[in-house]
Amino acid sequence: MAIYKEVIKVDIVSDVACPWCYVGKKRLETALKQWKGSPVKVTWHPYQLDPNMPAEGLDRHTYLTNKFGDIERIKPMTDRLVEAGEEEGITFNFGDKWLAVNTLPLHQLLHVAGEEGFKDRLKERFLKAYFDENLHLNKPEVLASIMAEFGWSIKKTAQIVADENIAYAVKQEIAHYQQLGVSGVPFFIINDKYGISGAQPASVFLEAFAQVSPIEIISEGDSCDPETGLC
Repeated sequence: MAIYKEVIKVDIVSDVACPWCYVGKKRLETALKQWKGSPVKVTWHPYQLDPNMPAEGLDRHTYLTNKFGDIERIKPMTDRLVEAGEEEGITFNFGDKWLAVNTLPLHQLLHVAGEEGFKDRLKERFLKAYFDENLHLNKPEVLASIMAEFGWSIKKTAQIVADENIAYAVKQEIAHYQQLGVSGVPFFIINDKYGISGAQPASVFLEAFAQVSPIEIISEGDSCDPETGLC
């Protein structure tokens, strides 16, 4: 059996409101399924593409008009996203029911989900709810329904969303990655050293893993440790 001395660390800076973050997540997962080397540990980190988004959110027409001026200008972009999504098993639905929301409360829930060990699964759930199901993720009852799928009570969900200390921790984490130079998402940081920007193909991740992967140890015998001096 192959033995690897180190784990490859992947930190992902991402926002629920970012469709390419959804594509990037799927492409990374494809790479992880294909990777045969040392184990990979993935950790999600928050980012807000639009921290000034009003709490009531913006409907599709208003949001796109404000952001791009002319909705027709973005049709090639959405077509490209839909095509990329289909390749990764994602259904992007940019219909009239879609609502842009402030994602800070979602990051607060993800923050605590990380402490409880299911951040990756909740991230996937939020992305699907936002881009496929067109659920309005600024509605307390919608968030409560989603979090109930993970065993949380209505009260617990509401308390976390209202917790200013958790909101502050999320904002501090976002600021940390902005200070490191992250200005767009998704952004993948491998072993605190190498950065991959955007939703790259699975092959890019595999190449990066190969570059940072420790030497494969095919057999272990008696040896001396230079750090401890033991032989």
